[in-house]
Amino acid sequence: MSDSLHDQVRRFILENYLFTDDASQLGLDDSLLGRGIVDSTGMLEIILFIEEQLGVKVADSEMIPENLDSVNRIAAFVTSKRKAA
Repeated sequence: MSDSLHDQVRRFILENYLFTDDASQLGLDDSLLGRGIVDSTGMLEIILFIEEQLGVKVADSEMIPENLDSVNRIAAFVTSKRKAA
């Protein structure tokens, strides 16, 4: 069974920014910017992850917190982009 999209995104953030595999350290709705988990450079790395690992192109106009500021928002954004493709 493959990991869910939420699991993939959460695992990437936990491993690369919180340096843990403890899922309890990151809630699905936790603000990545608000909690200081990522800065602007970290957000660019998340966008690269979305494009390279999840296969979704992120347009400049889509690089906004409403799409990218939590595990749930990233998963919803990726899902909507995949459905539109």
